Amino acid sequence: MDNSTRNRIIEEVARSIDIPDSAYEKANARYKDLADWFGRKEARCYNFQPHLYPQGSFRLGTVVRPIDDDGEYDLDMGCRLRQGFTKATYTQQQLKNLIGADVEDYRVARGIKEKPKEKKRCWQLQYADTLKFHLDIVPSIPETVERRRLIQEAIGRTGTPTELATLVANLAGAITDNRMWNYKIIDDDWLLSNSEGFALWFISRMKLAKTLMESLSLRAKAAKVDELPAYQWKSPLQRCVQLLKRHRDMLFADDQDGKPASIIITTLAARAYRGEAEIADALETILSTMGALVRPTAPRIPNPVNPAEDFADRWSDPANKHHKLEAKFGIWLQQAQTYFDTLGKERNPELIAEMAKEKLGASLNTKELSIKLGTGTSSKLLKPAAVPAGLNFPDKPLVPRKPAGFAC
Repeated sequence: MDNSTRNRIIEEVARSIDIPDSAYEKANARYKDLADWFGRKEARCYNFQPHLYPQGSFRLGTVVRPIDDDGEYDLDMGCRLRQGFTKATYTQQQLKNLIGADVEDYRVARGIKEKPKEKKRCWQLQYADTLKFHLDIVPSIPETVERRRLIQEAIGRTGTPTELATLVANLAGAITDNRMWNYKIIDDDWLLSNSEGFALWFISRMKLAKTLMESLSLRAKAAKVDELPAYQWKSPLQRCVQLLKRHRDMLFADDQDGKPASIIITTLAARAYRGEAEIADALETILSTMGALVRPTAPRIPNPVNPAEDFADRWSDPANKHHKLEAKFGIWLQQAQTYFDTLGKERNPELIAEMAKEKLGASLNTKELSIKLGTGTSSKLLKPAAVPAGLNFPDKPLVPRKPAGFAC
């Protein structure tokens, strides 16, 4: 099989579901505008040295186009008060309300119609703009020195380089959750979060692609690679995560509660990635390795920046038993393996476009694709089996498992 042709196919499909740089830039402008607002001396949070930063898929550069034209983007942002606000002096509720007040002031000043909505862990701000999105602002404070030390040690035991483990651990923070019993009282038991640390870890996995790093170094003029926004990297790992998330979204369009979580897909893909320079090769490695990276005992899928946390804890939660989450993860993985293997082998542009549309909601120009592939030869379309409506998922996982040590 012509591996270069296979890679061009996967590359073109990945590009078709990516969002334009202008959308990232629009989101970044919103992040900066809100950060500037909180940085004013008049801001209620000003004396606590607020630090605002993007998080989630926009931070990682793994956003995909909405399936529907009127779909909405979900932007995530952290707001950390870096000084003078501790668990020993304030409650979670006081932190959340303080930041919420500044968010409300911002809404009024910018003429945003809808008031901020209080969610479990964040404030949600709805924008009516050329880029339809809502912004979730998560309040936090730095974790205690002792807890950060313990996290650093735990990350180090996974094989993560000491320098990275230290950087990541120092970014750990404590967040609010209005469902917690101690939400309204002073108590040191807050939830731990480290989205900035996770972004650093994810980027460290992206950097395994030596060819990519050489290209970025030339573009960034030597030593300034880390100053380039992640979305401009267009790395094989980012492309793979985008493809896998979109395949998941299409497969579980009618079962939102049962679909595999993005954080699980992102984490397993990053751990499975071995620095392949081509997207198709990276995707093959990731899909063939992900299942074995699910541990047989808790934590089943450890958070790489807080190894005690299990990203798959909902799988064993009795409240989610009826969703059969682990079995559905296995079903999705098998479907993805079959689909992308078949897609990479197809050579007929019309059939490639048909497969991309059906399973990924992607639109490809068959004439342009034919030119890029240099072929119009037809071959039989082998479609992966769909998950039938009302399928009774088995209680046992379908993913072959073997113990795998947690290592970056």
